[in-house]
Order: sequence, then C-alpha cells, then structure tokens
Amino acid sequence: MRIIRFLDENNNECYGYNYHDDIATPLKGELFGGQQAEDTGPEVRVKKLLAPLQPTAILCIGLNYRQHAKETGIKLPDYPVLFMKNPAAVTHPGDPVVLPPSCLEPPQVDYEAELVVVIGKPAKDVSAKDALDYVLGYTAANDVSARRWQKHAGGGQWVRGKSFDTFCPLGPELVTADEIPDPQTLRLRCILNNEVMQDSNTSDMIFSVAELIEFLSESTTLLPGTVILTGTPSGVGFVREPPVYLKSGDVVEISVEGIGSLSNPVA
Repeated sequence: MRIIRFLDENNNECYGYNYHDDIATPLKGELFGGQQAEDTGPEVRVKKLLAPLQPTAILCIGLNYRQHAKETGIKLPDYPVLFMKNPAAVTHPGDPVVLPPSCLEPPQVDYEAELVVVIGKPAKDVSAKDALDYVLGYTAANDVSARRWQKHAGGGQWVRGKSFDTFCPLGPELVTADEIPDPQTLRLRCILNNEVMQDSNTSDMIFSVAELIEFLSESTTLLPGTVILTGTPSGVGFVREPPVYLKSGDVVEISVEGIGSLSNPVA
C-alpha cells in the first residue's frame, strides 16, 4: 500500500491511499502498533499533501555508500556513523527549504538524497535476520546539510548543521514493506534544477537496512514512528569543482525507485 498524510478541505489531518489527481481514499485505524489501517469509503479532496508521518525520532547514518566515502577521501567506517536530526526539521512535499541567514555567506547548504526506513513496532535487540519484520515501510528524504556548521560550528558533532528548520523534506508517500521486499536494489537520484547530481543504487550501501536496524536497536528501543535516513550516495555538492550549494530559486527533487519523487523549492 502507498499511504499519504494530508489535509482535507476542512483542514482535518488524514491518512489515505490511492492518491491521484489531488484525491485519495481515506484510511482509519492505527499505522503503528500492529493495527491495520482500513479503507473508510468514498474518495476525498486532498487540500495539502503532508510528510507521510511526524517522526518520533530521526536517526541518520553518515558515510554509508562506498562511492560517497571514496569521493570524500574518508576510509570506510567499521561501524555505522550515527547522528540525529531534530524532528521539527521535517518539511512537507512541495514546501520550501529555507536557507538560514547564518548559512548564506558564504554559501554552504547542500543536498543529500536518501532512502528512509520507517519503524512500525518497538524494536530492541533485533537481529539482522529479523530486522525487516519491524519495518512498516519506506519513503524518501533530503538530508539538507549546512556544511560549515556541520564541520566547524557544531563542536565536532553533525546535529547542528543538519537540524535547521525545513532541513528534512520527507515523502511523498509511505510505501509499505510488502511492496519493497528488498530495499538493497533501489535506484535513487537527486535532481537539481533538472540536472542529475546523484544517481546510484542502494546496493552500494556499506551497511544494509537490516544491519542498520540491528546496530541501532542494540540495547536501545526504536519506537514506532522512528525514521532512519540510511545515508547518501556520491555526487553531493561540496565535493564538486566548483562546489554546488543550494540557492534561492532552486528546485531539488529526490527520486527513489518504487517510492516516487519528493520535490522542494529553495527559498
């Protein structure tokens, strides 16, 4: 099932599926905790498409693609590189990524196309063998990153440079796990102003989705609604010659095979 979250014409927040031509079939029931969402009947008008969920936590993995590690000149990590984003950074499909005043001079805001894993039930001490049983579904994200903040102004931590408001576009749909039986075979791209900047496949991941869930859940409970940004492939802006950073008027599209395209303007 392909699930959206949206506002209807009365500004009620709803979940739905079969989204097309600004209409959808509403769903009732719980998305998390093992309850099955149910069709409520007649289609309704979608006034505004929202991010498919408001995460309980945003866990992010750095340097998880071999070619990305190579382009940055950093050796492959022995363990997943973990950081977090503020859940308030989530941005809806079509809404602008807003460049903070502190990130304008010099320019420093970069794009990162990522496959997102959504945890559907509490996960603790999960083995890689069983890990995909805890996945509700998948979506796409842009791990927007302020590079100077990330490298120099965060005390050696990446969270600050990754957590400005609007720095986590998410969507457009949540595709349930049964429709993506193998998350390690998906093409993903970042397209900036109609130019392809990143074009890779999740087969290039250093740590698979299942291995990431095993690592992150060790002695740690991953709550339902936790999203895991699984890393970005090669082609990011700061390694290019000359560097490519986002500017007002740009449009960034993140495309993940089987999930769809997430598009956001830059302001």
